[in-house]
Amino acid sequence: MPSLQRIESQVAALPEPELRKFRSWFDEFDAQIWDRTLAADIKNGKLDSLAAEALAHYGTGQCKPL
Repeated sequence: MPSLQRIESQVAALPEPELRKFRSWFDEFDAQIWDRTLAADIKNGKLDSLAAEALAHYGTGQCKPL
């Protein structure tokens, strides 16, 4: 059985308290990966064009206060 299928099967078999713990762990794990990816994208300039576009809209009054 491929590893992903094995993991899915094991997760599906977890009792509810363990599933809650796993879900909490995985949410934190996933958030850390997202944060690292976002930080790397910022460092590498991948978001520069989006930031410039947002600042241009702000500069021309096309933004509303939140």
